[in-house]
Amino acid sequence: MSLTYPSVDFSWSGLDFASCGCSSKCCISSIGFPYRKLSQQGDRLFRQRKSFHCGVSSVQRPDVMLNVKEEDVALSFNPDVKFDKRVSMSSLLAAVADDLRMLNENLQSIVGAENPMLMSAAEQIFGAGGKRMRPALVFLVSRATSQMTGLKDVRPQHRRLAEIIEMIHTASLIHDDVLDESSMRRGKETIHQLYGTRVAVLAGDFMFAQSSWYLANLENIEVIKLISQVIKDFASGEIKQASSLFDCDLALEDYLLKSYYKTASLIAASTKSAAIFSSVGERVCDEMYNYGKNLGLSFQIVDDILDFTQSSEKLGKPAASDLAKGNLTAPVLFALKKEPKLREIIESEFTEMGSLELAIELVYKGGGIERARDLAKQKADLAIQSLNCLPQNELRSSLAGMVKYALERLD
Repeated sequence: MSLTYPSVDFSWSGLDFASCGCSSKCCISSIGFPYRKLSQQGDRLFRQRKSFHCGVSSVQRPDVMLNVKEEDVALSFNPDVKFDKRVSMSSLLAAVADDLRMLNENLQSIVGAENPMLMSAAEQIFGAGGKRMRPALVFLVSRATSQMTGLKDVRPQHRRLAEIIEMIHTASLIHDDVLDESSMRRGKETIHQLYGTRVAVLAGDFMFAQSSWYLANLENIEVIKLISQVIKDFASGEIKQASSLFDCDLALEDYLLKSYYKTASLIAASTKSAAIFSSVGERVCDEMYNYGKNLGLSFQIVDDILDFTQSSEKLGKPAASDLAKGNLTAPVLFALKKEPKLREIIESEFTEMGSLELAIELVYKGGGIERARDLAKQKADLAIQSLNCLPQNELRSSLAGMVKYALERLD
C-alpha cells in the first residue's frame, strides 16, 4: 500500500529532487532559502518560467487520484443529494462543539507555555477568525467511526490528532504569508506584519516541530507516515506553484496536483488518521481519505473562484491577488481555452496599465468561473459518495453538510 494514496502505488520514477517530488534535475538556484526575501532582480529570475522549470509534470505522479480531464468537466453534482435549507456552520459543528472548545483552550498554551517570546503572538495566531474546519473534520470522523466499533467516546489519540492538524495548518499559513508577503489574512494583519518576519518564521517552525513531536508520540506508524507526507507535500506545492507562475500552458491536472499538495493532502490524511484511531476496517479508512481529498480539492477550487468574485473586504486580501502574482488557477485555465487575448496579457505579466482588470473581464467572458464552479461541484459529489460507508446519523449528515457549506460560499 502506498504511504499516502490508499491501494495504489504512486511511487516516483526516480529520486526526489529538492523535496518537490521531481526527478528532473531542474535549476533551482534562483530560489534561495525559503524565507529569504529576493531582490527585485532575483524575483524576476524566479518568475521566468523558461529559465526555471520544475520537472514534476514530466515524471510519473498520482494523476489517477485526480480523475478529471478538462473536457469532462460538466455539471455533475448529484441531484439526489439534497439539503432542506442553507447550511449553518454552528449546526454542523454542534455534535463536536465541546471537543472544539477543549481544543481552543489547549492550542494557545501549547505555543506560549515553553516560549514566552511567542506568547504575545499566540492569540493572534489562533484567533484570526478561523472556523477550525480541519480539527472539526477530525472530530466528526472520529465520532462517526468510533460508533462503528463500539467506542463510547473519542480516544486521547483523536484529540491529539486534532491539535496536530491545526498546528500544521496554522504553521503553513504563517509561512505562506511570509513567502507571499501578505499583509492581511481573514481581514486581520498577518503575524509577520505585526511581529516581524523573524517571529513569524520561528512561530511557524516551532509549530511544525511541536506537531512532529506530538505525532511521534502517537506511536502509530501508519498515521506518522500519512501526516509526515503532508509536510513534504506543502513544500512540493510551493515549489510547483513557484515553477509555473505566468505559465499559460499549465495543465488542469497540474493545477489539481498543486491544489492537492497545498490543501487536500492535509485534510485527506487527517480524516483517514481519525478513522485509523477508531480501529475501523481498511475500506472505511480509505473512504475517509477519499472524502477528505475531494472535499479539500473542492474547497480549494471554491477559494480560487472567490478570488475573482468576492470583494477585498470579504476576502480579507486584495481581489484577484493570485492572478496578479502569476498563480493561474482553475477559472483562468478554463478561460484561456476560449480567450486567446488572455494569454497575451498574462505572458506580459500585467506590465501595462489596466491589463489586470482586462484579464479579469476575460476570465468571466471565457466562462472560467462557470466551468470552475462545475469542477468544484464534481469534487464535492465524489466527497459525499465516500460517506456511504458510514451509518446514517447526525455525524454523517454533518460531514455531508461540510461539503455543502464549502460550495455555498459561492452563493
